[in-house]
Amino acid sequence: MDSQNKFDKLIERYPHPTKSFYARPHLSRRHFFQLAGAGVTTSFLASRLPAAPVISTSGSAAMKNTAKNVVFILLAGAPSHTDTFDLKMIDGITPTTFDAATVNNVFWPTGLMPKLGSQLGDIAIVRSMRAWALVHGLGQNWVQIGRNPAAVLGNISPNIGSVVAIEKEQERKPSQVFPTFLALNSSNGAGPGYFNSQYAPFRVSPSTAGIANTTNSTGQQRFSDRYDLLHHLDDNLRQNSDYGKPMEDYDKFYQAAQGMMYNPVVSKAFQYTAADSVRYGSTGFGNSLLVAKQVLAANEGTRFVQVTQGGWDMHQNIYQQTQLPNMAKLLDNGLSAFLADLKSSGQLDSTLVVMLGEFGRTTGKLSAAGGRDHFLQQFVMFAGGGVKGGKTIGTTDATGSTTVDSGWSRQRDIKPEDVEATIYSAMGINWTTVRHDDPLGRGFYYVPNSDQDIYGPINELWS
Repeated sequence: MDSQNKFDKLIERYPHPTKSFYARPHLSRRHFFQLAGAGVTTSFLASRLPAAPVISTSGSAAMKNTAKNVVFILLAGAPSHTDTFDLKMIDGITPTTFDAATVNNVFWPTGLMPKLGSQLGDIAIVRSMRAWALVHGLGQNWVQIGRNPAAVLGNISPNIGSVVAIEKEQERKPSQVFPTFLALNSSNGAGPGYFNSQYAPFRVSPSTAGIANTTNSTGQQRFSDRYDLLHHLDDNLRQNSDYGKPMEDYDKFYQAAQGMMYNPVVSKAFQYTAADSVRYGSTGFGNSLLVAKQVLAANEGTRFVQVTQGGWDMHQNIYQQTQLPNMAKLLDNGLSAFLADLKSSGQLDSTLVVMLGEFGRTTGKLSAAGGRDHFLQQFVMFAGGGVKGGKTIGTTDATGSTTVDSGWSRQRDIKPEDVEATIYSAMGINWTTVRHDDPLGRGFYYVPNSDQDIYGPINELWS
């Protein structure tokens, strides 16, 4: 049975409904640093994974293992693919200011994103991706957890970054103090699901001042004295306690928070100058990428960074200057500076950059409101981590409404689950892994249905 038949039979047996998504718990920056003070408790931190989870693999996976880190960029609101990374010039509709030209064999809107246009040699664009659902919340969480949020395990499924965090935990050095999974400008992103909160995204809104609450109003010495007294009073509750593992977990959070306080490495990574911010576009998105670059350069244990740029939901007046042209400029400024800096420092070779929205937008003529509505066809961009740049995978028809050539071995539309498998493969994580520690006892697949070989990495990115 070929890949398309397997895929079709799966969808026939397990339809993908589009119900609303319910938010999952996460470890906020505020809660994280509140743990550095005495007497503060949050009950969800007591949740934990079983001490010895049973892990199996459902097949022989040939992993690429080319990336040390991942930067996952979510363009929330869903950008119009045919106005950006799968450009289609529609006579009388697409503005001439897009200044379309073929750059490095890619048809590109040089008037919208000139800086990224000059970097297409380092970028691979997948144009044969198609979303499952057309609801913003559902779609955004789908691409973050790599499965249907409305399915049986959807409500407890972890963010891809949390899976990376739990898999890379054993590689952390005792001296590394940064969280493995960092979420920048991503306050509403998916959380750790049923995983221990140790693997939750550490959420930060970038600021020139760095991370708040990493100092104490009474001074470092007074804080240290209080911290020492805390341990003197209740170490017997934290170590080999009759209360078991939950109390030890609390202590780990105290230690993690304390390790980031009064730490010059933390200040250097999370603070930045106004001049640096200008180079990245002086926006929350650009500042997030600036901090991501600095955090990865610090090599303090962070392996997965999620960055969100909202504002792409354009049902009306899409070509108005404050709409697509403005958003494209912000993206162009921030992402181009980020890729250039990673390349200059040599970090791009070991950092996989993935960028996508939750779906695409209607093609051809504009709506009566002068905008573009929700549409399944979309793009996903890759760079770094061993990916061969200067290429496109998949082609769409003249309007960009459907795939005419998928451009990869499975010969079908690429799905969020395939992107998930690609990330795991690049990170040297076996995407066929099944954990048998989920609270429902059903078995949690890193990539759904991996035992049936339904989804898999987009290996053409490396060839």
